[in-house]
Amino acid sequence: MNKTVPSVFAGGAVREDELEKRIFRSMVLAVLTAVVVSPFVGPWRVTTGLLLGGLLSLVNYRWLHGTVAAILHVDEAGQKPRPRIWKHAFRYLVIAGAVFVAYQLNLVSLPATLAGLSSFVVALFVEAFRQFYFAVIRREESF
Repeated sequence: MNKTVPSVFAGGAVREDELEKRIFRSMVLAVLTAVVVSPFVGPWRVTTGLLLGGLLSLVNYRWLHGTVAAILHVDEAGQKPRPRIWKHAFRYLVIAGAVFVAYQLNLVSLPATLAGLSSFVVALFVEAFRQFYFAVIRREESF
């Protein structure tokens, strides 16, 4: 179910799951870096906000990955499953609920939590810079 078809580029066949693994590793690295550095530059609520937002971002990425894989999966009868919109809404309700409860208990800084939730954006920039390096500096395409 989680297998993807290899894409073919100038450099040969490359598996798309390698890209997904690199993005997830970059997300983990971004969250860890932010959580390790933040106690030295801000109050403890900033650190807990970055941690909560980062963990929710990682969970959301995995949850979304599984949902999309299930939607794109074709069963043996050749039929695609119908996507259920409530599952998408439920995911966002869980995330919003966790952030709301932590904020109401005065455990997190809301801007720091939103920054932690943005770890996917940091991971995309890391991947973009990686691709730029391989394309421009080393004169090769790498996916």
